[in-house]
Amino acid sequence: MREETLPGGNTTGAVLIDDVVHKRASSWTATVHAVLRHLEDAGFDSAPRALGFDDHGREMLTYLHGETIGGREPWPDWTSADSMLIQVGRWLRRVHDLTADFTPPAGEEWFIGGAMGPGLIVGHQDAAPYNAVVDGDRLVGFCDWDIAGPSTREWDLAFSALSWVPLASPYDGAPLSTDDLRERSRRLHLLLDAYGYDGDRQAFGVVVRDRARRQAGVIRGMAGAGDPTKIALLPIAELLERSAVDVQALPDAFWVR
Repeated sequence: MREETLPGGNTTGAVLIDDVVHKRASSWTATVHAVLRHLEDAGFDSAPRALGFDDHGREMLTYLHGETIGGREPWPDWTSADSMLIQVGRWLRRVHDLTADFTPPAGEEWFIGGAMGPGLIVGHQDAAPYNAVVDGDRLVGFCDWDIAGPSTREWDLAFSALSWVPLASPYDGAPLSTDDLRERSRRLHLLLDAYGYDGDRQAFGVVVRDRARRQAGVIRGMAGAGDPTKIALLPIAELLERSAVDVQALPDAFWVR
């Protein structure tokens, strides 16, 4: 059987064999598979399906057919389309609603740590453009569920806001114009409206700031432990830290619809 190396995969890497994705399994893989089976049982078809493990102990997942960013620069136009942002918000809401009653298997383990508890959902935790699979102007779903885990709705939504709105600072460090800020505010509320978010939107800004800081800290911690993939992501940690500062500095009016 011919193995085709798939792009991406900062955490584990992946190959495609006869339309099935094979990835190196981790200690938390069984728990993530339980989440994917829970979604499948609920009729959710916008996530990979867990197919168990192959003879080499690798996890097996169905392949989501469509276009991904891969290594393209600049990113394709669909990453900044309003219609895609709306679909992302609806996708997140559906996943959060469906996993609110998820019962983890005995000995649950997550990449991000923690455990399911009252009021928590299972977030993808990395529902960013680079993990999106699209077909034309339609969002097929998100791949790479390795770091999925329990969180509040806001915590998972905040990361997608950073990457899709985007609320992350410009890579080149250029200051945002008044028009840029107005457009980012508009897209933020488009995402939150699509999600059906009814919480305090100014308070959500604090969550976005804290999520950016936390993500940067995780990257730096793993890089400090010698993880080569996280060492390569240190520029992203710096970007997230800058984003946290910039988000905190946004005026109150930015968060008001």
